[in-house]
Amino acid sequence: MKVVLSRKGFDSTNGGIMSPIFEDGTMVSFPIPSKDVEKDNIRYDELFCDGICMKTIMNALGYRGVEHCHLDPDLVKDRRRELIHEWTPAFGQINQAATYLKNQHISEGDLFLFFGNFRHIKQNHGKYKYVRKTDKTEDTYLGMPLQVVWGYLQVGGIITDPDEQKKLFWHPHACDKRIYEEKNNVIFTASKQLSFAPEMPGAGTFLYDKKRVLTMPGKPKATWKYCKAYATDNIESNRKNSVKGSNEGIYYAGIWQELVLKENQISEEWAKSLF
Repeated sequence: MKVVLSRKGFDSTNGGIMSPIFEDGTMVSFPIPSKDVEKDNIRYDELFCDGICMKTIMNALGYRGVEHCHLDPDLVKDRRRELIHEWTPAFGQINQAATYLKNQHISEGDLFLFFGNFRHIKQNHGKYKYVRKTDKTEDTYLGMPLQVVWGYLQVGGIITDPDEQKKLFWHPHACDKRIYEEKNNVIFTASKQLSFAPEMPGAGTFLYDKKRVLTMPGKPKATWKYCKAYATDNIESNRKNSVKGSNEGIYYAGIWQELVLKENQISEEWAKSLF
C-alpha cells in the first residue's frame, strides 16, 4: 500500500483564512475558491457542516472571496444541500499533479491522506471566532495555525475514460472543460471499506487529534515534526528539507500538492497510526 500526503483546502493564496477545528474536534476543510463557474458551479452557500451553512462560518472567520468553490476531494455525503443518490467519495487530479501520481503508479488499494491549514475556533453568542493563543493553556497548539491530516481516501477505482467520468456528474472533475481541455484528468474513487480496518468506510474525515497534527510545536505551520515516514529519504520526490539545524523539523518549500511515501513498513505503520 502506497501512502500519499495530499495538501488540500484553504491557504494564504486560495481563500486566505484557516479552516476550522470546532470545539467538539470536528474538522471542516474549506474547499478552495474558484472563479471559473463552468468548471466549478458549486457555491459555498450550498454547502453545510452539521446543518450549518458553510458560508456563514466562513464569513464569520473573515472570508471575503468569490462565491464558488472547487469541492475536491469530495468525502462527505451530506455536505450539499440536496443529497445525490449516486454519490460516492472521490478525488480528482489533472495536469502535472496527475502525471506525478501516474508516474508513481498509484493504484487500487493505495491511500491518500489529506492535510491542510487549520486553527481552533469557538462559538461565542452565536458567532464563530478563532481561538487566540494565550499563556494560560498548556496546549501549545491551541490558537495556533496548524497543518493537520483531516481526511482520507483508499483508492477503489481510477477513472480516466471520459464517458465513465461523466457518470460522476456531481464531481468537479467530471465537467466537460476538465475532461476535454485539461491534460491527464483522472478521478480516484474510494473503496467500500478500508483494507486494514474493514469496519471503517474507504473514505472519510477525521476528528482533531494531536497525533494527526503535522506541525512542530512552537514552529510555523508548514514546519513539521520529524517523522521517518515523511522524511526526505522516505519520499518518492527529489525534495530537500529546507529547515536549518538538527532537530528542527521538516519543511518542504515550494508549491506542491502531493508527496508519495515509499512503499514500506515505516510508511504503512505511520499511516495506520492516524486512524
